[in-house]
Amino acid sequence: MSTSHVLLGLLARGERHGYDLKREYDARFPKARPLAFGQVYATLDRLLRDGLAATAGTERVGGPERTTYILTEAGRAALAEWLATVETPAPYVVNPLFAKVIVALLCGGGDGGTAAAKYLRDQRAAHLERMREYTAIKVDAASPLGEVLAADHALVHLDADLRWIDTALSRITTLSQEVAP
Repeated sequence: MSTSHVLLGLLARGERHGYDLKREYDARFPKARPLAFGQVYATLDRLLRDGLAATAGTERVGGPERTTYILTEAGRAALAEWLATVETPAPYVVNPLFAKVIVALLCGGGDGGTAAAKYLRDQRAAHLERMREYTAIKVDAASPLGEVLAADHALVHLDADLRWIDTALSRITTLSQEVAP
């Protein structure tokens, strides 16, 4: 997810302070990787530099001085282009799960895939636990629909990982022989 584009999208709704942008990001994307205040302000600096956002003013209301940011026409165009761009399906098959399995086999010293299989079983347990957390969100009638949709998305990806983990476990002995140094 592009933090720059998400912040542009939040600014499209009207002028905001950096603090407000972080708060709205946290509310709209509660299950996303946390966004630090420093990341918000560094991203805003880049948006200003690139002419995609501008400062609308500063104010002090019972605390530190706050700068208000607005979206520029160039920012609106960049946001529209990003929203219209179809995401390319993952072109690479190497992800952390796969990479760890291969490295575990390389470092296993001819253990027949025991270290890699243990990693996969542990990873499977972690995936199942995370799936239980997301399922709890889905069945909670008080969960906002946006949060339920985010949980659905995560569950589909976790389920795909589980199927891959099960396939890898069923092939670990053969893979170990193929990868063995």
